[in-house]
Amino acid sequence: MCPIEAWLAEAPDFCKRTGRPLVTLSYAQSLDGSLAARRGEPLTLSGEGAMRMTHALRAAHDAILVGIGTVLADDPRLTVRLVEGPQPQPIVLDSQLRMPLDSRLFEHPKGLWIAAGQNASKERKTALCAKGAKIYEFPLDTDGRVDPIYLLKELPALGIHSLMVEGGTNVIASFLHHGLVDQVVITIAPRLVGGLHLELQKRQEDWNFPLTDVGYARLGEDLIVYGRPSRGE
Repeated sequence: MCPIEAWLAEAPDFCKRTGRPLVTLSYAQSLDGSLAARRGEPLTLSGEGAMRMTHALRAAHDAILVGIGTVLADDPRLTVRLVEGPQPQPIVLDSQLRMPLDSRLFEHPKGLWIAAGQNASKERKTALCAKGAKIYEFPLDTDGRVDPIYLLKELPALGIHSLMVEGGTNVIASFLHHGLVDQVVITIAPRLVGGLHLELQKRQEDWNFPLTDVGYARLGEDLIVYGRPSRGE
């Protein structure tokens, strides 16, 4: 379906050229653009076929990233279960180290990496490290969140050449705002939710770009749209 293998074959050369991993943005939304019903509440949108595709995408990437909001709302495992394939390295953006000590991510076979702010609590850091997490500290952006630019610069040295970003809305907005998305795979579910959309706010002008290499596929009742952002570069 999606030429993801061909795209990801570029990852090592892309890392050498740019100094950061190749980034795939993948998420599900309703027909009216909702990613969740309400902030902090999980909402399952993808059907069985789209879920298998998502797990195949996970297996094709070196690492998978979500924000702490997704962890608090969904308690995800971020593992490959519905297809055969290797496990990606889970990374959580968690500027203030709010990661619950009973999160299922501590059971991940690759271990948990947390990207925290440089001002995060030392007591929380000690507790999370005792649970097995590896914590990396980064500067914060103007919104008080871990700056993804600094994070991506560090990942190649840790063996991460391809990164899949799954959410939530603030993380997606941040990566798009900074121009750090190299390919997108979006599942559109045939539902009207009237819920939480991506937060454009003042960043909207940064998002006005088309996709190239665009393709479409139907998996069950879901429509999959994929392509590569083009900013006229």
